[in-house]
Amino acid sequence: MTAKPVVAATDGSAGSLRAIEWAAREAVLRSAPLRIVSAASLPKMVLLPLQPERDAALGFVREHRDRALAAAAARAAEMAPGLRIDTDPVEGQAARAVTGSGSGALMLVVGFRGIGAFAATVLGSVARYAADHASCPVVVVLDETVAARRLVGVGVGDPDDCAGTLAFAFEEAALRQAGLIAIHAWHAPQAGTIWAGNQYPPGLQIAAAAAARQLTLLMDTWRQKYPDVPVRHDVVHGHPGRALGDLSARADLVVIGRHATHSGLQCPGSVRHAVLNHAHGPVAIVPSS
Repeated sequence: MTAKPVVAATDGSAGSLRAIEWAAREAVLRSAPLRIVSAASLPKMVLLPLQPERDAALGFVREHRDRALAAAAARAAEMAPGLRIDTDPVEGQAARAVTGSGSGALMLVVGFRGIGAFAATVLGSVARYAADHASCPVVVVLDETVAARRLVGVGVGDPDDCAGTLAFAFEEAALRQAGLIAIHAWHAPQAGTIWAGNQYPPGLQIAAAAAARQLTLLMDTWRQKYPDVPVRHDVVHGHPGRALGDLSARADLVVIGRHATHSGLQCPGSVRHAVLNHAHGPVAIVPSS
């Protein structure tokens, strides 16, 4: 058994329990232990001037954390009998504490929605912070559930900086005995223009053809490394966040890189944030190696 665990975070919400279930199945696939973490801290907006009041409030938060850990461990054991499960109560602001707990892990699994508006905001902020800052791959499990499709999707932004992303995606496909589809979505400055019959100007046609050739060569290399994984690839014109979000509706997992940039986007994080906003299922964010 590998020493590296799959780490999953819980806050006691239904969304986080779905993430625990996903993480338990993933740990079984990888013959890895599962470590469940939960953070306890008072929100910054809670102002308690007296120490006894602060102690009492923090005690309540810690009790909720411990109950959440126990419930998550029970759910994981139900999903995966025989799986080694450890629970770890952590202190500190939730986003930083949970993100830090992924250090040295195979991956960090988090939910995206919690109980009610406040919990949804907290859990969403944890997922986004972890996706932006964790040192390991982060899998964000959305509320939606889909039947197994035996398909892993991967977004290829910069072909010269996607080795880690593709390695993670191909490994997931191999573990799941699934096919893989790689998508390169390009966002041209004239994206708002509509051309009759989808006949783009010559310059855009050349750019699309060059991207398709580069993607084909890249996928041929990875086919040799994973000959048992059926591979398809496609170049699409449109916002990559939307394209990959749509892909998640027919894939078991969509994998994207963290530091990939894309022409026409305002900042490197806009792709992953757009994918999370539009996704219908689990999304893995892999940091550049």
